[in-house]
Amino acid sequence: MVKYMCIKKLFLAITTAATLVLSACSVTERQRAVEAQTVETYRTSYSGEKHNIVVGKFSNRSTYMRGLFSDGYDRLGEQAKTVLKTHLQQTNRFYLLDRANMQELATEAGFSGEAQSIDGAKYAIVGGVTEFGRRNSGDKQFFGIFGSGKTQLAYTKVMLNVVDVKSTKVIYSAVGAGEFTLSSRQVAGFGTSAGYDATLNGKVLDLAIREAVNNLVAGLENNEWSLE
Repeated sequence: MVKYMCIKKLFLAITTAATLVLSACSVTERQRAVEAQTVETYRTSYSGEKHNIVVGKFSNRSTYMRGLFSDGYDRLGEQAKTVLKTHLQQTNRFYLLDRANMQELATEAGFSGEAQSIDGAKYAIVGGVTEFGRRNSGDKQFFGIFGSGKTQLAYTKVMLNVVDVKSTKVIYSAVGAGEFTLSSRQVAGFGTSAGYDATLNGKVLDLAIREAVNNLVAGLENNEWSLE
């Protein structure tokens, strides 16, 4: 009987150990949709007149990613320009013209046997990212024994100018700025520890551009400038 109990306990121990090993080797997959932030006038009704606009030069004018070892390609500026186009279109106040894919669009029109009829823009949106920076900061309590913290901060400012294509006059300007922080803290070895998060760049850029576009539209609706 004693021998039987020992064998039973041994069997249970082996089974438990095998279960733990299999659990450690299992793969867990999770997915969820994240709601994207939009401009304030997104999906709002608008009965006013719309005019054709085009995004002109919009680049990174800050010192970020423009150092001695830069390859010269304006990644931040291109990213910002894409975000700007999306938010301008979402305002439902303009007809946004695409000038970045002219060759591809002409090719597609040729495939369908139709001649293009390209509209001209009345206004151009120009500007750029004027400030961009990252900063990491941290603290330790009693040399880290009682805990430590880390904060990552990203900040940016963008400026938009509305230019009359015919007269080349700058008829309105808008500014947007944003700041994103990511904080983590460990106490006595427990808690979260966040590594470098590159997505903060895109998040803060989107926030600042969205704010600038909101200010642009607010000026339009407050009659500070006009599309007439």
